[in-house]
Amino acid sequence: MKIFDLNKDAWDHVVDEGENPYTIAVSPEEIAKTKQGKWSVYLSDCKPVPNAWFPGLNGLKVLCLASGGGQQAPIFAALGADVTLLDASPKQLAQDQYVAKRENLNIRIVEGDMADLSAFEDRSFELIFNPPSTMFVPELAPIWHECYRVLSAGGLLMTGFINPDEFIFDDVAIDEKGVLEVKHSLPYVEYETLNKEVLEQHIRNKEMFHFSHTMETQLGGLMKAGFVITDFYEDRRPEEDGNPIRHYMPSYYVARAKKVRFIKLWPPYTSGIAYGPATIKFNYQRLD
Repeated sequence: MKIFDLNKDAWDHVVDEGENPYTIAVSPEEIAKTKQGKWSVYLSDCKPVPNAWFPGLNGLKVLCLASGGGQQAPIFAALGADVTLLDASPKQLAQDQYVAKRENLNIRIVEGDMADLSAFEDRSFELIFNPPSTMFVPELAPIWHECYRVLSAGGLLMTGFINPDEFIFDDVAIDEKGVLEVKHSLPYVEYETLNKEVLEQHIRNKEMFHFSHTMETQLGGLMKAGFVITDFYEDRRPEEDGNPIRHYMPSYYVARAKKVRFIKLWPPYTSGIAYGPATIKFNYQRLD
């Protein structure tokens, strides 16, 4: 079962339905306000990403990763950034193409897998902006390593993800009864919870397949890839979502991570490598 292809088709399907908020393109009014300096972008439902998180965006090389839908990429382009957008869904990408043509914006469109950024050279970008999307992929380590590779020294990754604790609850009980019933163990792999008949129906209906990921693989994985986490916040679901979980805990976590630059100073004397009877010592200085 090819999860990438199934979720790609599922996202195309929700674009056709036109109800998912992540598929609704920004309006001309929003672009006009952006050009006047009144703008915001989101990595969760309610709280905008703090503007203080961003360096100057004019001319900045930005990769919007798994970020189709005609929302973030046009905002960055309207602010003067050099924007590349990668997404798996052709119809999500078409939303951005539509806005770019409507507003005369330059956005490089790439259809692809967020875990495979081989289309891009090392150190190609200064900012990666990644809305909640990791719950649609089974493995995170390849994504974080690729992000680190394609970022320039000092580059930033901003990523939002679902609180993994949400996945213990029965989504049917939430949707039909509005109650929280513990059902699943973590980490959650949706297709493993479905019997053959339900799995086949899930595929026929072009529904998405979800995965929870531990905090160890989300935040720990970023650090193992080489990033330093420089800021972090939580967010809850909006009232209109109807999910009672908003009363008990946050549903989103958002991290700002940096590819920190180091230079090697020679001599001095903080870390040592034994070499025969002698010890060679190096000192590394962090450059923010």
